[in-house]
Amino acid sequence: MSRPVAVLRPEPGNAQTAARISERGLTPLCLPLFGIAPLAWTCPDTAGLDALIFTSANTIRHAGPLLMTLRALPVFAVGAATAAAARMAGLDVRATGDSDAAALIDLAAAQGIRNALHLGGREAAVGTGGIIRQTIAVYGSDPIEIDVDRLRQLAGTVALLHSARAAVRLGGAVAQAGLDRRALRVAAISPAVADAAGIGWDRLETAQTPSDAALIDAAARLAD
Repeated sequence: MSRPVAVLRPEPGNAQTAARISERGLTPLCLPLFGIAPLAWTCPDTAGLDALIFTSANTIRHAGPLLMTLRALPVFAVGAATAAAARMAGLDVRATGDSDAAALIDLAAAQGIRNALHLGGREAAVGTGGIIRQTIAVYGSDPIEIDVDRLRQLAGTVALLHSARAAVRLGGAVAQAGLDRRALRVAAISPAVADAAGIGWDRLETAQTPSDAALIDAAARLAD
């Protein structure tokens, strides 16, 4: 019997990932560790800006109507899901990175970008410097309090990690529930997220690309 796959990402991504897991014939356990909400923000002066950097589809979901005031700028996005959300919003996606924010910034620089604006989460690791002239938080992600009995359902699952914050929070949740890390297997969306997860798990595998589909592929291999 296959292990359940624990989906820890916030909504609405949680339900979307859970549906994909079910389509693969696996059993999802929906346990969001964070909740996301939009933040008030002010559109900056666009004079001199030559690109937008997006590292999460949540940016497009929560930026609100102000985002359209920036639609003349080309978009560089981390991951296919972020790029698809940007296109759906009517933005011009110039390039899609298949690794992390640092690699995407390098890609944008190689294509001549010199003054980019990063829109993302309050907890995003992208700061100003290099080609990033300014970074603005358009949404926040806050931990959700979860009952210990619910956390104990993680035992015997494959836990999906979509972010380094989720990796750290999972470690704390496992300790809070009194579980042994060896009771879980972990699938991480990138090497950086795998590093944040640390050691001690029964097994840990990193997705071949930073996408939900590749992460689920990794989980399927661990679920057997």
